[in-house]
Amino acid sequence: MTTSHASTLAEIREVNLSYLLLAQRLLQEDRESAMFRMGLAAPLADVLETLSLAQLVKIAASSQVLCRFRFDDHAILSSLADKEKSTALAQTHSAILMAGQSAGQIG
Repeated sequence: MTTSHASTLAEIREVNLSYLLLAQRLLQEDRESAMFRMGLAAPLADVLETLSLAQLVKIAASSQVLCRFRFDDHAILSSLADKEKSTALAQTHSAILMAGQSAGQIG
């Protein structure tokens, strides 16, 4: 394994663990809001909430990035990137667009 490849895998593990820890913390603080913000369906939220730290670390070690961009839709990405809109307005617009999608579409 090359140094570059090993470094990439380490970065993926770091992103995965950060994402999983954030998801778990948000779910514990406010489940409904976390599910909406992260695009999680209830069954997945149930599993994430119950994972131990050891399980999170094991899952994070995957060579695949576990999180993905939620703005597969051009309208959502365009709304977030619009230089003419204020940040608050862009975020509100994208939240409205994402709220219209099912968790299966964005999660």
